Amino acid sequence: MRHISLAVVGADHPNKSGPTRRFEIAMCQPGEAIELRPEPKNPADPQAIAVYSARGIKIGYIRAERCQLIHTAMRRAGVSAIFQHADRWGCTIRAHLDGTTPVLPDVDDSRASDWPPPGSEDADWWPDEEWPDE
Repeated sequence: MRHISLAVVGADHPNKSGPTRRFEIAMCQPGEAIELRPEPKNPADPQAIAVYSARGIKIGYIRAERCQLIHTAMRRAGVSAIFQHADRWGCTIRAHLDGTTPVLPDVDDSRASDWPPPGSEDADWWPDEEWPDE
């Protein structure tokens, strides 16, 4: 089984109607079903995957660098997801990339967070001490 936690970003952008994304995230409970909807007509990114709460309210988007992985899994076996927890960037969801029913991860599971976190620099990059960036 392939299980992964995914960051959901864009929580501060407004929805066209209904409650704000942050409000809806606050209403979500760990383990609650989440729906992933590809948006091929999205003008910013045709690979975008929107994330909707169990009440059908958009709470954000899967990070762009994860979308190809999710699209591939959706075509192969299906992807199912649940709400994991709220985060400063929006929230984290738990997805099973093999179509099985997702469960919340153990806190010590190395796949319990999306790394590097949104908004951080590349965790493996360090400046060259001999040739510092200017």
